[in-house]
Amino acid sequence: MASAAFFSTCLLANKNYVFLAPANASAKGYINNLRVPNLPSIVLRNERFVRLRGLVAMGDEGASKVSEDDSRMKIPHVLTVAGSDSGAGAGIQADLKACAARRVYCSTVITAVTAQNTVGVQGVSNVPEDFVAEQLKSVLSDMEVDVVKTGMLPSISIVKILCNTLREFPVQALVVDPVMVSTSGDVLAGPSILSTFREVLLPMADIITPNLKEASALLNGMQLETVDDMRSAARLLHNMGPKNVLVKGGDLPDSSDAVDILYDGLNFHELRSPRIRTRNTHGTGCSLASCIAAELAKGYPVVSAVKVAKRYVETALGYSKEIGIGNGPQGPFDHLLRLKSHSQDCHRQRPFSPSDLFLYAVTDSRMNKRWGRSIADAVKAAIDGGATIVQLREKDAETKDFLESAKACLRICRSHGVPLLINDRVDVAIACDADGVHVGQSDMPAHAARTLLGPEKIIGVSCKTPEQAQQAWVDGADYIGCGGVYPTNTKENNTTVGLDGLKTVCMASKLPVVAIGGIGVSNAGAVMGLGVPNLKGVAVVSALFDRESILTETKKLHSVLLGSNVGGT
Repeated sequence: MASAAFFSTCLLANKNYVFLAPANASAKGYINNLRVPNLPSIVLRNERFVRLRGLVAMGDEGASKVSEDDSRMKIPHVLTVAGSDSGAGAGIQADLKACAARRVYCSTVITAVTAQNTVGVQGVSNVPEDFVAEQLKSVLSDMEVDVVKTGMLPSISIVKILCNTLREFPVQALVVDPVMVSTSGDVLAGPSILSTFREVLLPMADIITPNLKEASALLNGMQLETVDDMRSAARLLHNMGPKNVLVKGGDLPDSSDAVDILYDGLNFHELRSPRIRTRNTHGTGCSLASCIAAELAKGYPVVSAVKVAKRYVETALGYSKEIGIGNGPQGPFDHLLRLKSHSQDCHRQRPFSPSDLFLYAVTDSRMNKRWGRSIADAVKAAIDGGATIVQLREKDAETKDFLESAKACLRICRSHGVPLLINDRVDVAIACDADGVHVGQSDMPAHAARTLLGPEKIIGVSCKTPEQAQQAWVDGADYIGCGGVYPTNTKENNTTVGLDGLKTVCMASKLPVVAIGGIGVSNAGAVMGLGVPNLKGVAVVSALFDRESILTETKKLHSVLLGSNVGGT
């Protein structure tokens, strides 16, 4: 999609790059390297070039070459100025995780070190003010920060140091989370700092994100019990100088929804989402503000940034509501939506091994329909017969049905210690937390799948040539599938490579190889008899799943493979 995105045409042959930017980019952005608020990461290098996150906008005179130093990609960058939470649920640690989840670089300035856990805060030690100043200058003078987000600012002097430093090193936006009381009720900033917040910090802020207690404190104890109260508070806080005010109503009494009010001085935006009942809410305020900062650093307008941030926190809370970390009343949530997946991964006894390719069962939805069985029943029978890895190749299934079937098959495979891969559909593999994917030459490249799936997942690539095998290795695949070795009806227009082609690819491959295509009980021995060390097994479709008894046929094939004395299990 192309909303505020930039469209690009790359003339790679002569290293000339042409990029089109919005017509008002220069007017809203930077002039002669001077940064102006409210525009993401644009620097005017000269009259003909505008650099935007590593992209280059050319003037009407045409394309010019870009030096190596000027062609670096500009990464959106948030600096968080906050306290450290030893329990890692809130503070600096939450900010780092939220920005990582939103794919934004995050640097840190630590203002205080706390001893805290899920029970509460046991101790606070402020960082010396001159060292806070040194941290700020160190980062801001060098690292091209887009947005600064503040959390715990424990003293008047630290607030003033921050504001003075930002005048010296202006940034695109300042997000202020006026942390005064932790989620567990512990006071983190005393009342003496309130006047400094009002008079010095808030007028510099592009958006402030107080919860009900913090908004009340900034407004001298104003009671906030209804949505109308929140609107009034937002207007009064806006009068103190910030460009936008987000009053968070997570603690609003008698509300079945989580209601937030965003006010920009002209318009109110009432943002509602279902209230998620969970104890794992520690750090939600820090994370919401950091996500807003991350989206602003990418160039989103404030309203869009707030909506994305709210949706992100809602998703993370929903995912995390059943996890248990600590014994106190308020646990942390999982910013990266991965902890439960890791728990499931523990059911796998070991990482991927080439021996897993020994008897590779590849399902087929049409065959299952023909024989009147579910995909889960087919997978269970194949595993019982000796299949050592399973790939779900369900080209005709609806995504919703495919996902549910994949989850059912995953439970079966995990209970037997057998890896489960998804053919082509990286989205389904992520959604069900499968052990990996297998992709073809026309599917998503292996390196892109690796980026999405992570380093621990299994990735296989179909290859017919030594060049494709080499590329699969470069792209980070774990194995390759080579075929069709023999003619087959399971894939249309599938060119066969024969035994000679298989051997050629195997000898060129730096990865383990599984042979596929027209292989069954009658010829599996010949395939494995090629005597190539990295040929580790055979992948089979119709020889197993287009038969009356999958269990019987799998046992027969397993016996043949064992008799070949190659890659046995």
